[in-house]
Amino acid sequence: MLDWVNYKSELQTRVGQFGRLSPDTLKGYMALSQAGAKTGQLDAKTRELMALAVAVALRCDGCITVHTAEAAKLGATEAEVAEALGVAVAISAGAAMVYSARTLDALAALA
Repeated sequence: MLDWVNYKSELQTRVGQFGRLSPDTLKGYMALSQAGAKTGQLDAKTRELMALAVAVALRCDGCITVHTAEAAKLGATEAEVAEALGVAVAISAGAAMVYSARTLDALAALA
């Protein structure tokens, strides 16, 4: 398993390096990251739980370490995180079902 604490620190260092090389890219990313919070429709913990589900579905370790830390800081319980992860599992399985159907469609088109 990863050393998540050190990984997060190393990742932040590398993202900072990237930001110095491409500051406008980092600024654009930060604007996107902060945009959802400005609507006020969802509380911060809910957004972090959603981010965790998406991070798992996208298989992004960096996203997992950052959003797990934020969710914990906002008081997310292990049970809440597990429920969010269950959504990721269901969505990932659903996507596999959809793409399985598309594959069969592609195969039928060849016949």
